Order: sequence, then structure tokens, then C-alpha cells
Amino acid sequence: MPRSISLRRRVLAAALTLSALLAVAPIGAHASPRERTPRTVSTRVCQYDWNRSIRQVKLLIRCAARRWEVPGGPAKALDIARCESGYRPDAYNPGGFAGVYQQPIRYWPERSDKYGFPGRSVFNGRANVIVAIRIAHTAHSWSDSSCA
Repeated sequence: MPRSISLRRRVLAAALTLSALLAVAPIGAHASPRERTPRTVSTRVCQYDWNRSIRQVKLLIRCAARRWEVPGGPAKALDIARCESGYRPDAYNPGGFAGVYQQPIRYWPERSDKYGFPGRSVFNGRANVIVAIRIAHTAHSWSDSSCA
């Protein structure tokens, strides 16, 4: 076989291999999956019916705190939610805070977009919990909470 054909085959094989690898590896692949911020949070992540009961809100908090590994783990996440709102998604503070983790209403649209819940209400229990958990995960602290 002539050298030029063999070289072309090797170059073609290398190009195909590189193309396949680039197609599989997402941009920013150096970050762990838990550190990348997806556009929206999958509905399969922590599927609890937070409208049904406080028990369901607690299950949601435990799930999210394990998924995103927050300081103090699920126990600390539960303590803060109890302190902030008594686990109530409809909790409201006239100072401009709302939801399970008493998110500042003023910053809620930006936070909900950034952490995967664009357009959701601050009173949406799942959105409020997961956004708060992801903020604590990213900051490696509960500094955003008055109950920390």
C-alpha cells in the first residue's frame, strides 16, 4: 500500500476520533456535573409533591441537600428551613422575603433563572428549596440565611 494512502487513513481515523470525543464532551467538561449550572433543573430531580404536606417538603430538602452537598448536610438544611419558614412554601415576610428559605423577592427572578427555574414563583416550594440549596452549595456556606 502506498505511504500516502496509509497516512491519509491515519489522519482520517484521528480526525473521526477527535470529532467523536468533542461531540460527547460538553463545553466546560472540566467542571464536575454538580458545579455546572444547567438551564433548567430536570423534573426527575427530587420529585416530591411539596404542595401535599410539610413531610413532602422535608423529603425534598433532604434529597436536594444530598444531591448538591451543602455545608452541614441535610440536617443543617432542614434546621434552616424550619427556622426560616417552618417548612411552609407560602411563608411571607413583609420585609420582602418569601418561601421555604425566605428568598429575597427582589432577587428571586435572577436567582430562579440562574439556578434552573426560570419564571417560577418564589412560592413554588421545589424551586425555592433547590435554588437555596444550590446557592449554599456554590457558596460553600449558608451565609445567605439569617438562621445559619
